[in-house]
Amino acid sequence: MAARAHIRTHPPASRVDVRLPWWALVLPALAFAVLLLLIAGPGQAHAATGDPAVAHLVERIQQTLSH
Repeated sequence: MAARAHIRTHPPASRVDVRLPWWALVLPALAFAVLLLLIAGPGQAHAATGDPAVAHLVERIQQTLSH
């Protein structure tokens, strides 16, 4: 007795449709922000001896995230 072949009733998809849940985008962004705040926290500000432009940029990012 021969086995019946599976016949597709719908055409194959021409593109991949991937939908991410909201947390798949929010959690990495939140983790990045938390790590950035830990690295550039106010407790370590006195130890920074780098470029003042970088320090100013980090300060602006902290102000933006704190609002």
